[in-house]
Order: sequence, then structure tokens, then C-alpha cells
Amino acid sequence: MALKITQQNFQQEVLNSSVPVIVDFWAAWCRPCLMLGPTIEEIASEFEGAVKVGKVNVDEEGTLANQFRISSIPTIMLFKEGKPVSQVVGLLRKEDLIKRFGL
Repeated sequence: MALKITQQNFQQEVLNSSVPVIVDFWAAWCRPCLMLGPTIEEIASEFEGAVKVGKVNVDEEGTLANQFRISSIPTIMLFKEGKPVSQVVGLLRKEDLIKRFGL
């Protein structure tokens, strides 16, 4: 299951993670975000232990969204060793996300 990422746990869960972290920036009113939700959960289950998966609600965590200059959602970012290394904007199929992030 994807973690709920907040300003309070971002440092621990993402920046200090010993495994790569996929972060989904989303909002409850965003139709493509809702369509992507099950795919994010599938990736979290399939790659558990190898990759951490989290979700940031941009309406609740505006500071994080601004910090990473999120202007369109869904935006999915891959962090490795505490740094953003790849980003995808929009609704993608699971296979495309897996390929894009090298999972």
C-alpha cells in the first residue's frame, strides 16, 4: 500500500530512504489522478521492499507541491538517494511507468 507522504514525514520516508521512492502528487478532484490510483497501489504491492511508493495530496501539502514545482497533476517523481531523478506528468499505463522508472 502506498504511504501518505506529508511535510512531517517527507524527510524520513523519501529523502532518507534506503530504497528508491516513487511519489505520486495528486488531488481528490483530479479525474486522471483517481484513475492512476489503482496503478500506483499495484506498483506498491508488486515492488514492495525494492521500491517505496508514496502519495502527496497537493491540496493538503501545498508546501511540498511548491517545493518540487508541481504545476500539473498527476505528477509522479522517482527519488534515489534523496534526490529527484525522474518525473512523469499525466496518466500513464502501469507498464509505461515501470519502464520509465527502470523497475
